Amino acid sequence: MKVAVVDLNGKDTGREVELSADVFAIEPNNHAVYLDVKQFLANQRQGTHKSKERAEISGSTRKIKKQKGTGTARAGSIKSGIFRGGGRMFGPRPKNYSFKLNKGLKRLARKSALSMKANDQAIVVMEDFNFDAPKTKNFTNVLKALGVENKKSLFVLGASNNNVYLSSRNLKGSDVVMSSELSTYKILNANKLILLESSLEGIESNLSK
Repeated sequence: MKVAVVDLNGKDTGREVELSADVFAIEPNNHAVYLDVKQFLANQRQGTHKSKERAEISGSTRKIKKQKGTGTARAGSIKSGIFRGGGRMFGPRPKNYSFKLNKGLKRLARKSALSMKANDQAIVVMEDFNFDAPKTKNFTNVLKALGVENKKSLFVLGASNNNVYLSSRNLKGSDVVMSSELSTYKILNANKLILLESSLEGIESNLSK
């Protein structure tokens, strides 16, 4: 699959790159994508939710009324969950929501996500660029040149570039990652995937195993 390469101004450079069919043109596996996205979102959860149960409430331990003869239900503790100020019954406890997925399945999920984007013609290949200094305006001009200033976009770099990353950090709809940090969730969450030329080799070598 051949894709035209554009420059910093969004103009066609007249060059084309060949995207690997093993990565960008497979039959998507929806269940693998579902599991990988589910794992990503589960890992975002802190799991620190906690409410006090009756054993953790401070209060009197005496029996609050006699066992029989009151005409009402028997009650032994003021800390019971049925009373105001008592403990919560079956309340949330701290929990680790993360779960394991095999590396092969995660690779399949990323290839499926990339193939979906390629099929939707939502992938742009851009020649490598850099900024002299971190400046949000420079990155905004790139977004406008590509026509994605009002869309969610994901820029994939071949190597760490602090100036580009810092220039994009203040923009809510744009994200910048290295090819080694690419995830299924981030691919699918973006309306447009902008791949820098230097990132293609890393993406294909990571996912062609």
